[in-house]
Amino acid sequence: MRVLGRKWSSLSAITPAAICLLGLLSLRQLRAQSTETQYPRMAPIEQYLMDRNAEIELARSAATEAITHDATILVLGRHGYETAVEGKNGFVCMVERGLVGPSDWPDYWNPKIRGADCLNPLAARSILPIAKMRTAMALDGTSREKIIESISEALRERKFPALEPGAMGYMMAKGSYLTDQGGHNAPHLMFFVPLSDANTWGASLPGSPVGSGPYWFFSEEASQNHKDFPPLRIFTVRVGKWSDGTPAP
Repeated sequence: MRVLGRKWSSLSAITPAAICLLGLLSLRQLRAQSTETQYPRMAPIEQYLMDRNAEIELARSAATEAITHDATILVLGRHGYETAVEGKNGFVCMVERGLVGPSDWPDYWNPKIRGADCLNPLAARSILPIAKMRTAMALDGTSREKIIESISEALRERKFPALEPGAMGYMMAKGSYLTDQGGHNAPHLMFFVPLSDANTWGASLPGSPVGSGPYWFFSEEASQNHKDFPPLRIFTVRVGKWSDGTPAP
């Protein structure tokens, strides 16, 4: 399998119009936050776990029933994500904890984070392996520095599949808790794009419906300082309805 970074150099030359459906983490990554955190270490593991049936239900609510009905459903166990329901349409739905995100995110260890996400088949193949590795290592007590080092090593050794054009995810669940900052939830779509410059999508400009943040690290500065990580951004587009069809505020 080709490592993510080996293919991005060619993909990054594609125009934004051609990659409008490229695109995990979520709106919680994209909010302006202080680098200070009230979650300096891992909480007891029980605080990150959920009732299995409740987790399956929340995961299914990430997108419309037409998408999630035949999706694979993951639940979080003590050592990482496990398959609770085998699907057949290629989508994978899960409830993300902060541990799927970059280790410099202030809410990384926040046990309240519950982000229902449903990845399309392209993201399930190319983004999900990274999220699962990050989570498993965190739950096993691996330090943040070692996780970053291990991800970097996996990229160099081509242990991750190549990013697939069109990788995206649905985060439209009413029951999600995405951040401690301001409103804790908002329905949106995510697109994973091999770019370093958010301006190519007009993201975060006044009046723009598009937000953006780096994938590998929470801060732009950290992303720029780690040149061994290939360009990858998350672009979010807010939508006006929850997955059940009711209007969002």
